[in-house]
Amino acid sequence: MVMNTESRKSLTIVLKLGTSSICDEVTHLPHLANLSHIVETIVKLKSLGHRVVLTTSGAVGIGMRALNVDVKPPELAKKQALAAVGQSKLMSLYEDLFSMFKQPTAQILITKGDLADRTRYNNARDTFEELFKAGVVPIVNENDTISVNEIRFGDNDTLSAITAGMVHADYLFLLTDVDCLYTDNPRTNPDAKVVSKVTDIEQLKKEVNVATPGSSVGTGGMVTKLIAAELATSAGVHTVITRGSEPERVFDIIEHYEGGDNGKKASVPLHTCFIAKSVPMVDRKWWILHGIHTAGTVVVDEESANKLATDPSALSSSHILRVDGQFVPNQGVSIAVEKPINKNGEVGTVMVGKGLVNYSSKELDRIKGCKEAMVSKLLGYNVSPLVVERENYVTLV
Repeated sequence: MVMNTESRKSLTIVLKLGTSSICDEVTHLPHLANLSHIVETIVKLKSLGHRVVLTTSGAVGIGMRALNVDVKPPELAKKQALAAVGQSKLMSLYEDLFSMFKQPTAQILITKGDLADRTRYNNARDTFEELFKAGVVPIVNENDTISVNEIRFGDNDTLSAITAGMVHADYLFLLTDVDCLYTDNPRTNPDAKVVSKVTDIEQLKKEVNVATPGSSVGTGGMVTKLIAAELATSAGVHTVITRGSEPERVFDIIEHYEGGDNGKKASVPLHTCFIAKSVPMVDRKWWILHGIHTAGTVVVDEESANKLATDPSALSSSHILRVDGQFVPNQGVSIAVEKPINKNGEVGTVMVGKGLVNYSSKELDRIKGCKEAMVSKLLGYNVSPLVVERENYVTLV
């Protein structure tokens, strides 16, 4: 079905294509027919006036084929070498396919470290905007060649969600090797039921089994898709899981929701749609929560934790109980409280927020538990009366 675009707005759409949709799990040969189908779908979406980003996996899988490697190695350096070989071949493949339609593309390689700096985050967002204006399809992948574990997205589901939030997308499509999310693995449990629409992800986690791992050449699974959905929906992005070998489903699914029936039409293809938050997090707050690396944890007393939901200035040095990890000023840290986590009264650390701190871990360790008036005496200076500025704090309670 082709979308009826009369009276329809132009949408920003991010498509995420997993490794299993790009190359064979055993031979690592590219699925040329499927890739061609994806490209045709993107070109058609573009012709309908939509802005489209393709987030792609597959560099390691393509590199394995090029170097005759049968099993993905566990060593980071070896995987990075395979990605270095495969990335250029993957982009060459996309370029050849898109050039058949005279559709220009651009390669964007990102690490989480790139987005941890607010200036670089804004520059990346501005680059996407200029590419959209020029009619270019950005093709995004994690920069596996230089990423280290501390700054990796971990899988391209997360990367696609970060990208969708950055470009203020309307839809994120996670194109995978299953039709949708089920209450259990349909390959092993015939009684597994389809989950078609999700408005509460936390409740969903209690009701479904998503422990199935990804393919032998990929890194994700259904768990990573739930994480991606959480990230994207909090930024106001509808997130859809559907089968990547039938990308034309995208048209019917968009028509299904944009046509005004709000997911009630019976003829829509199998999919799971995670509905975007009605009040999305503002861009800077979302960046703090999801875009920056968490370098450590500041554990506060319960009184301060309760006040932080409405007043970040409640976090003063006198309320700090403990500082975990090492960090410098303006790095991201979790703000947490120690409280009972089960009926037995066992105490655990519960994250209540995240923010950019004004003081280093060493400085906070020296002034923890001290009144504000003592800060200058202990440190010899007073950067700010606040541990975290109001605009640099995101509450989770």
